[in-house]
Order: sequence, then C-alpha cells, then structure tokens
Amino acid sequence: MSTSETFDIHRIMEYLPHRYPFLLVDRVIECVPNERLVAIKNVTINEPFFIGHFPDRPVMPGVLIAEAMAQATGLLAFRSVGVPPEHILYYLVGIDKAKFRRPVEPGDQLRLFATIRRSLRGVWCFDVSAEVDGKEVASAEIRCAAKEITT
Repeated sequence: MSTSETFDIHRIMEYLPHRYPFLLVDRVIECVPNERLVAIKNVTINEPFFIGHFPDRPVMPGVLIAEAMAQATGLLAFRSVGVPPEHILYYLVGIDKAKFRRPVEPGDQLRLFATIRRSLRGVWCFDVSAEVDGKEVASAEIRCAAKEITT
C-alpha cells in the first residue's frame, strides 16, 4: 500500500519553476507517487487575468485551467521519479481530449486530479480533471516530457 503525502506552497515551489502570476497550484492534499495527485487552486478576484476576462463577468480562462492541471501532472511526475527538481524540468508536450464543461469564477476552489496512465522514455501520460464543488469543470489527457538540466 502506497503512502499519501501533502505539500504546502513552499514545497510546491521547490518542485515547480513557475511563480506569480503563473503558479496555479496552491496546495497538494494527496499525492501517491507513481499513481495519483489531488491539488487545490483557490481562485480569487485578485487574479490578474480577471481584469480582461471578462470585466463584467469574470471567468477563469480555459487555457489557465489546463495549465493548472498540467502543473499538477508536473508535481506528480517529480514525486514519482525521485530525482531532485534542480536536475530536471517537465515540459508540456501535448493535450488531448480537452473539455471545458462549466465556468470557473472568483471564489471557486478548483480541485485538480492527476492520474498516471503510463511513462515511457521520459514521456509521461496523465488523465486529468478539475472540479468545483464536486462538479467536473474540465478534463483532458496531458503528456509531459522530462528534460535533464545541464549546467
């Protein structure tokens, strides 16, 4: 039986190179390496994209929901390989079957789910989804590739 772990924002920033305004994962509430991850993104009116998307009816852009799901896959991949994050980066290489079902608005808590489908020669495939209040707002298949950082 695998043990689940959690990460706060400080640990997330150890793994992901993203920073404000592009760090889109606030907390990991469950991570089982080589299996699955559940994370949270708290959506607030203070997000810079709400200024223009849309001024009279703020909605989180679908591409940023997809990015949040992709960041969750990166965290799961990092925890699964056991290689220190300073030696490797994960790049998004594909999104398939992306669907956006409901708008995400300020005040929502986006719950991100990532499950490993397979990993082969440094390319990882994941099933991902995002929910608000237990209702799916987005889903996709995401692929990312590992790249070793050379100095």
